[in-house]
Amino acid sequence: MTTAGSVTDRTVATRALEAMASPVTLTVVEPGSSAAACLDAAETVLRDVAWTCTRFDPDSPLSRANAAADSWHEVPATLASAVQEAARAHAVTAGMFDPRVLDVLLAWGYDRTLAFDDGVVLDGDAVPRVRDAAGPWLPQVVQQGGAWYVHLGGLPIDLGGIGKGLAVRWAAAALAGAGSGHLVDAGGDCAVGGSGPSGGSWHIGVEDPAGGSDPVMVLAVTDASCATSSTRRLRWHAGGRAVHHLVDPRTGQPGGAGLASVTVVAADAAWAEVWTKDLFLAGAAGVRRRAQALGVAAVWVGTDGSLGTTQELDPIVIWRRDDV
Repeated sequence: MTTAGSVTDRTVATRALEAMASPVTLTVVEPGSSAAACLDAAETVLRDVAWTCTRFDPDSPLSRANAAADSWHEVPATLASAVQEAARAHAVTAGMFDPRVLDVLLAWGYDRTLAFDDGVVLDGDAVPRVRDAAGPWLPQVVQQGGAWYVHLGGLPIDLGGIGKGLAVRWAAAALAGAGSGHLVDAGGDCAVGGSGPSGGSWHIGVEDPAGGSDPVMVLAVTDASCATSSTRRLRWHAGGRAVHHLVDPRTGQPGGAGLASVTVVAADAAWAEVWTKDLFLAGAAGVRRRAQALGVAAVWVGTDGSLGTTQELDPIVIWRRDDV
């Protein structure tokens, strides 16, 4: 999870709301005459994605499509765009990003929206079992006569992570031009543009996945997005085994052995989300190799508290905790 902020030296306009099971903060630095309208537009985007792409409300467009995943459905443009982007991420990551792990999460008991507090345990019934990968995911998205239609390819999907990343992307676009700088901070995903409240870069603190009050690292970020995949909150027990929400689609098992969190800084919030999942599933043994292959700016925290970074991230590190 990431948090954003810096010392406030200039006027800022902020708005706080709840969306996608997360606290969301919208900030505009030195707001201009259009700031209020831009904040309204950004909030509308966030609430639209939260409703359209949630799997936890049976009446949402995604839930209706999931209920008959082998049929065509007319859907809002927001959901059509999200499915298209998820399919692209699936292809680019060679299947490491796969929203079809929903069946595993449901079997483990993750069938309702949850904002887990540290140490909370949810008991699921199903014992995690190794399964084969589902193979290529080939959903279809078409537009006809101004309407959008999707076919999910036969299996229900979870758009939680990439949905939040897209919401941040689109909300940040709505804030562009509202002032000299802007921030969208959505509980682990954030995007910044322009200058921060102190007049320079935005300072992003990388949260301690062990629950410490201080960040493990502070980054100076300009015109970029951050996302974090972590097991700090979304972890529980199923069939007597410890599990979490970051499922390896190759095996149907909890992924990321030896890792507690991965944070990526990228140009786009949705793709920062995708890369955090990809890197996390590489585990502590493979995360550096995978991050170097992708050429992404990343920091990871091991379950032993150790920190690792890529050379792409190092130039924006302004403080880091000493390794344990």
